[in-house]
Amino acid sequence: MAIILGVILHALGGFASGSFYLPYKKIKGWSWESYWLVGGLVSWLVAPWMLGYLTVPHLLEVLHQAPSSTIAWAYFWGILWGTGGLTFGLAMRYLGLSLGMAVTLGLCAVFGTLVPPIYEGKMGELMATSSGRFILLGLGVCVLGILICGRAGLLKEKTLTTAQKQATVAEFDLRKGLMVAVFSGIMSACFSFGLTAGQPIAKLAEANGTNPLFVNNAILVVILAGGLTTNALWCIYLNIKNKTYTDYLNPTMPALRNVIFCALAGTTWYFQFFFYGMGDSQMGAYRFSGWTLHMAFIIAFSSMWGLLLHEWRGANKLTMRTVQFGILAVVLSTVVVGYGNYLGSEKPAAAKTEQPAKTVAAE
Repeated sequence: MAIILGVILHALGGFASGSFYLPYKKIKGWSWESYWLVGGLVSWLVAPWMLGYLTVPHLLEVLHQAPSSTIAWAYFWGILWGTGGLTFGLAMRYLGLSLGMAVTLGLCAVFGTLVPPIYEGKMGELMATSSGRFILLGLGVCVLGILICGRAGLLKEKTLTTAQKQATVAEFDLRKGLMVAVFSGIMSACFSFGLTAGQPIAKLAEANGTNPLFVNNAILVVILAGGLTTNALWCIYLNIKNKTYTDYLNPTMPALRNVIFCALAGTTWYFQFFFYGMGDSQMGAYRFSGWTLHMAFIIAFSSMWGLLLHEWRGANKLTMRTVQFGILAVVLSTVVVGYGNYLGSEKPAAAKTEQPAKTVAAE
């Protein structure tokens, strides 16, 4: 039952992440760095501390009790993840929601899922169990779906004129977009490493009375502080370089309207982490596989939005069938990974029933 709840929570997080960029499309007159900074302040500072205080009793005390090395590593991975988040928005600008999400998050899924078990020396265990093999199979299906979506992007590039491509994605640039997406996808996987490094914080939160569903919220304030550091420094630099700092106080621009949409986008983005953290707490022995689920759901929902927003308008039937087949493969991967986690959750329960004395001793 916990695994099913975990999959549902990851789906909610995927929906939030796949939808967060929509409010940014409503912003008028502001440069990218201006609205990215305002939205980031909400998603990486305001929202995590507000939800952290509401869900983690004695949050400051928990963070104070945590080893300084744990705080440092979680913050460090957050800084690296922040570089991925920083370029993530650029990938959306150049590729659009559906293709940008597919390429960026596909690479993110691979690195974020495989690196933790490799680092912890668990790849042999994964390969030796049916549950582990199903999880790896699901990752493979996810990658296949991403490659198919990428193929659809190439078909779109070849069949549409420049005017047609820019009519749906104003700054469509496949080459530049793919370069940015590759970098963003690899660096964005660092969020998964940050959650793994911050697990001692989660254990302290639980010891202080936090509901197990919300223990990862204590880690999020540290990881997202690292992400805020990277993004704020870069956006402020661009504000100064491009003299776009006037955006915030320019009376000719709808400042209040823009701030509201930035806050909506930032809050929506944070909820991906909120639900991801809850889902992560329910994934059992192979919790790292939740990263594949999270990425797959994001790709599925963002691709849905891309189709609804007509980002593929003008594409021929072959291109449309290709992108639809790619999305279907990504959705299928979530089922395979979820089933693998279900198999993994069954075995520990059996072992505990057969050998209660050894289990207690181990605990």
